[in-house]
Amino acid sequence: MVQGFGGDMGSLLKQAQEMQRRMQEIEQELAERIVEGSAGGGAVKCTVNGRMELRSIRIDPEAVDPDDVGTLEDLVTVAVRQALQAAKDIADQERARVTGGLNMPGLGF
Repeated sequence: MVQGFGGDMGSLLKQAQEMQRRMQEIEQELAERIVEGSAGGGAVKCTVNGRMELRSIRIDPEAVDPDDVGTLEDLVTVAVRQALQAAKDIADQERARVTGGLNMPGLGF
């Protein structure tokens, strides 16, 4: 067996394949995990899954003022950004558990 990187290549390849398999599992789990962002004291809420896909936006009718659409747009933007950041944080944490915090280009994550 070819030696390198402190071990044989077969072992290294096996570890990489296991890491890739585990990352695929995590990606599936992230698709099912939902986080919420809100703004305006909960007047606008949105949900995003762990893959950072927007799932829903809920707007309290009291937040709708036809004379002030700009404020509502700002609230939606804040809620979406908050939810996306929470989803990114969760995804980063889950991926780091598998990779030990290493960026592993070429392994599909």
